[in-house]
Amino acid sequence: MKRARDAEAGLFATKASAKKIPFAFVLDELDGLDPVTRPMFGCTAVYVGEKIVFALRDKRSDDDDSGVWIATTKEHHASLRREMPSLRSITVFGSGESSWQVVPKDALDFEESTILACALVRRGDPRIGTIPKAKKPRRPR
Repeated sequence: MKRARDAEAGLFATKASAKKIPFAFVLDELDGLDPVTRPMFGCTAVYVGEKIVFALRDKRSDDDDSGVWIATTKEHHASLRREMPSLRSITVFGSGESSWQVVPKDALDFEESTILACALVRRGDPRIGTIPKAKKPRRPR
């Protein structure tokens, strides 16, 4: 039966899904919440329901922002950092405090902190996840 499901899933595979998802264990940790992935900024965005919760990024080895990006708001940074000490703002969009926080892939607590972040999402912790703004409709040419 599993083989039939795998074959059926292959019928609906898209080019985007053929690309390797970095840190795919995050999707395993969110099993049961039906996470959805979409490409975003050269990353893989992870949605649970209407909320974006993570962006998974694994670029060059010298990229400081590779890791698991956490969608949150500035008001929650301090409390999340108490639980995930390596958490910091991303820098790819410029310097300063960013709503997006990252657990860097080279952090000593990377896996532990990422699994904790997934557990917080499973529990419905309001500190993680944001509802993206609606896209503006394109004007006809």
